[in-house]
Amino acid sequence: MAGKLYLVPTPIGNLGDISRRAAEILEAVDFIAAEDTRVTVKLLNHLGLKKPMTAYHRHNCGTAGPAVLERIQAGEDCALVTDAGTPAISDPGEDLVALCAGAGVAVESIPGPCALTVALSVSGLPTARFTFEGFLPLNKKNRWTRLDALRNEERTMVFYEAPHKLRATLEDLAAAFGPARPLAVCRELTKLHEEVLRLTIGEAAARYAAQEPRGEFVLVIAGLPAQAPAADGEGALARALELRREGLPLKLAAARAAEEFGGKKRAIYDQVLEIEGK
Repeated sequence: MAGKLYLVPTPIGNLGDISRRAAEILEAVDFIAAEDTRVTVKLLNHLGLKKPMTAYHRHNCGTAGPAVLERIQAGEDCALVTDAGTPAISDPGEDLVALCAGAGVAVESIPGPCALTVALSVSGLPTARFTFEGFLPLNKKNRWTRLDALRNEERTMVFYEAPHKLRATLEDLAAAFGPARPLAVCRELTKLHEEVLRLTIGEAAARYAAQEPRGEFVLVIAGLPAQAPAADGEGALARALELRREGLPLKLAAARAAEEFGGKKRAIYDQVLEIEGK
């Protein structure tokens, strides 16, 4: 009987954020597939656990993935962990999940720490609708293709960035979205020197041009404000008259036409009233 792949989130900074359930899974599985075994062993030591580990990361996932799958199919349970956060989110773990799912192997995700949700919730920006973009492409052409596709994005946008790339990324974001776009810079989340700055992209670029970026960053950027449709006065009037012929009360017909074609419902009301009066 095949085993199971568990996706076990690990703390993004504070070891106290490991959940009891995550610790129980790490203790129960047969082996752990870790992004960096040297990092994971520190967590295991904190939990008082010893467990066989194998390396699984972006540089070896092509060969390590099938090897992990083979062990699971042979009956072993495996916990997949990253250095920090939830596996398979902006992480090569997504390939292992796809591999296991395609082979009919059970995959179970354990809720837990994720820098994306921590940053989004504390940003002060709209959270009902958002898009997660992870790390921008390194290739300049691919990077600008991605940013160009986001120019008219109205949802809040979330990016990850490393400190040595932050300055260049802020400059690119300012060029793509304008320096006045609201931004939350979330640094070292859950760690000793956690910092959340709520400012504009231009202000952030100026700040880090004069200050060496340190730590891991999550950038939360406001989406493009929704633009009200240009008013179509003739269309609104024609629609209101059409609705009146269908029997709608004048007030409701004017409101519906204003909603569909733009303009002020009072002005449409007066126009229809004048026409009907004649």
